[in-house]
Amino acid sequence: MRTCETRGQFGAVVNRGAEEAGAVFIVINHLNGTHTLLGPPPGPSHDADGTRIFRRESIALLTWQEVRDTMARKQRSDPDLWLVEAEDRTGLCGLEVLDEKE
Repeated sequence: MRTCETRGQFGAVVNRGAEEAGAVFIVINHLNGTHTLLGPPPGPSHDADGTRIFRRESIALLTWQEVRDTMARKQRSDPDLWLVEAEDRTGLCGLEVLDEKE
């Protein structure tokens, strides 16, 4: 949320998970009907500098319904998860995303 605010972009918590647990997912709304879904990487969720890192949940851009369906499946196994939506027409809101090869 702070990253969005500093960049002048909109962000909102869609699903509030447990304060002490729960994976964090970010859906980037590209404002053209497509979305990028980011989730926690395997292994550590922060880099050496303490910055939270993410990985793409899908290489392809998703519709909002596909995001909702994916998150409903994930929430069945992790009811404490967080979902944050951010708007960015051209990028990933400045978030650190692992290369798909990693």
